[in-house]
Amino acid sequence: MCATCGCSDETGVRVSEPGHAHPHEHEHSHAPETRTVTLEHDVLAKNDRQAEVNRKSLQDKGILAINVMSSPGSGKTTLLTRTILDLAGELTVSVVEGDQETLLDAERIKATGAPVVQINTGAGCHLDAEMLDRALATLAPPRDSLLFIENVGNLVCPALFDLGESHRAVVMSVTEGPDKPLKYPHMFAGSDLILLNKIDLLPYVDFDVDDFLRDARKVNPGVTVLPVSATTGENLSTWYTWLRTRRVCT
Repeated sequence: MCATCGCSDETGVRVSEPGHAHPHEHEHSHAPETRTVTLEHDVLAKNDRQAEVNRKSLQDKGILAINVMSSPGSGKTTLLTRTILDLAGELTVSVVEGDQETLLDAERIKATGAPVVQINTGAGCHLDAEMLDRALATLAPPRDSLLFIENVGNLVCPALFDLGESHRAVVMSVTEGPDKPLKYPHMFAGSDLILLNKIDLLPYVDFDVDDFLRDARKVNPGVTVLPVSATTGENLSTWYTWLRTRRVCT
């Protein structure tokens, strides 16, 4: 079971062993011996080795890979579909789509004309480096292109698993409340970019942008935060500039 979220990845196992039996009686009893076998380190180490292989392969081909993470409903698929359409003709984009079930998000990406591979994780709550390796073998993104990896909707487990990406971006909706950086610090501390989405809804929700920015920078002082609306297009130019800048540096 996952040590953080209880998913099907065996990152930790607890083993209890009963005390040894004796043919004779004791005046005292032994408490059951308990030992903990921690597999988390080995699982993450294996993942990190594959992630480095992925990273080198992507870098050698000049591919900018963005691991896009969020909680469900933040609007990351809407953001990606609009990004692909707005940058059509400028950047070659392909997508690895992660979800527990269904092909719904992959079909939305496919409708933009971008190549896409769907990974269904079943009970799993995140993508890992081996999953990405297999997806890349099928997708075969071209050299000097942009790859979006839309991770499973979850603010916990995806933060633990390096995929070999160039950068990590978290999509955070104003409808979720401003406390998420403090509640899920590992996700926000390990990200290069926070896209604060659905800012067109700010007049209708209780969300203090200044409080959010303060808390985000408590856990990650150097993080870039871009307020945007994937629906209206507001401030998306800042997101596109961020992508272009990283693309030149790849």
